[in-house]
Amino acid sequence: MRILPLLVLLLLGCGGEATAPELPETDLSQAAIIPLPYKVTATNSAFLLDEGILMKIQAKPNGPSGELENFISLLGEQLAEQGITRAETGRSLQLILEAPNSPMAHSDWYQLDIEEEAITLRANSQAGLSSGSQTLLQLLALRGENNYLATGTIEDHARFVHRGFMLDVSRHFFGLETVKKIIDYLAFYKINRLHLHLSDDQGWRLEIKSFPNLTEHGGSTEVGGGPGGFYTQAEYRELVEYARIRQIMVIPEFDMPGHTNAALASYPDLNCDGKARELYTGTEVGFSSFCIHSEFTYHFVDSLIREVAAITTGSFIHIGGDEVHTLSAEDYAYFIERVAGIVQDYGKQVMGWDEIAQADLPPGSVAQYWNFAENAQAAVAQDVQVLFSPATRAYLDMKYDSTTELGLAWAAYIELEDAYDWDPVGMVEGVEEQHIIGVEAPLWAETIEELADIEYLLFPRLAAIAEVGWTSAGRKDWSDFKGRAKAHSDWWSSRDINYYPSPNLEAEAD
Repeated sequence: MRILPLLVLLLLGCGGEATAPELPETDLSQAAIIPLPYKVTATNSAFLLDEGILMKIQAKPNGPSGELENFISLLGEQLAEQGITRAETGRSLQLILEAPNSPMAHSDWYQLDIEEEAITLRANSQAGLSSGSQTLLQLLALRGENNYLATGTIEDHARFVHRGFMLDVSRHFFGLETVKKIIDYLAFYKINRLHLHLSDDQGWRLEIKSFPNLTEHGGSTEVGGGPGGFYTQAEYRELVEYARIRQIMVIPEFDMPGHTNAALASYPDLNCDGKARELYTGTEVGFSSFCIHSEFTYHFVDSLIREVAAITTGSFIHIGGDEVHTLSAEDYAYFIERVAGIVQDYGKQVMGWDEIAQADLPPGSVAQYWNFAENAQAAVAQDVQVLFSPATRAYLDMKYDSTTELGLAWAAYIELEDAYDWDPVGMVEGVEEQHIIGVEAPLWAETIEELADIEYLLFPRLAAIAEVGWTSAGRKDWSDFKGRAKAHSDWWSSRDINYYPSPNLEAEAD
């Protein structure tokens, strides 16, 4: 197996007497890792944790890239949060990038070997290194009062390439530090896509230099009439980079041709009558639309996509396309096809809600299934991949039950078991595993205003969605999962995360 030009070595300080300590018997297979790994082999011994860590990068002649150095720096900070600080000597924790031993190897494969004298993390990509390090960090975070880790081997890879979370920052705006906190949560559970819903009827949230009134006026309010807000392009770049170091791709969404009142209020020429609309702070949908046959509309969209593509490192731009109730099918398809061409012109792939499959889409597009089976089937018919976000299972803005205050209930009540006990394969007739790019959990923001609200709707259900996206269907087990989730709820409490105390977490394992 060829080793790529990187070897990163971190030394855990041992300290204390030279006499070998008595090691406890442990069982790595009982670790509360979420999402559940592909394979765990326990060797029933322990790696004792001591107080120090020496970080040292050893590189072959080409040296590690700046991006990898950033990752290693981040990992060092995260280990320090677990109480492992710098020392001069000790047993080793090695991170090794290796070429895959098979052309069919998963791009996010990793193997974590914990032995009595060493911990070694091997991966064939930076994504694999990141996923493996999150597994190690979970083991450290959940060890409680123990000063050791169980020994054994974890070999792991993801089921789906896209494991996503969507945050609606349009209906209520959330600032930079809040979104960074969410990114940290996503990384911990191996969620690798952050879909930002950046425009809607209630607010426009990203600076577009060609059209400054979008944020100056269109971003000035939110649901309920609050002050709104927006990200400058510099702030957005900062978010994209913060996520990228954590192996999370940011996917920006600008919903169109409907859900566009904030833009229609900012630029009159986007309306067919040339009259600006009033700002909107309600929650009804389906009433707004761009003027489809105006060339100004496509000049606007071209400028928007050009600026956003230039500051987005990920592959996709999401064009929305949902709940357009004011256009004919022909006009809707005309708009989607023309905008999809603009996205392609700027080197990005098209993503949109499942309605976009009613139009002819370019290769590489993704239709996000949320409600309409016929649209998912139409996507498959034109070789467009499907991203599963079924509203009845994955919409994290839905209430847990009739007694919870935050959230809505138009799609369903979604308890923890409902968020866990589903599989995208077989959900829509004719949409099979090879057609599915992954799963994503949207959080719409009609009822949430601060980080604590986000956390309440996110946890514990984010952990369930993470396992749906990562773990093969045959290995998922509800009874086992809720035991692991209970262990995580204790950790959420220790971190002052405002999670919902689901009755599922208190139930005894079957």
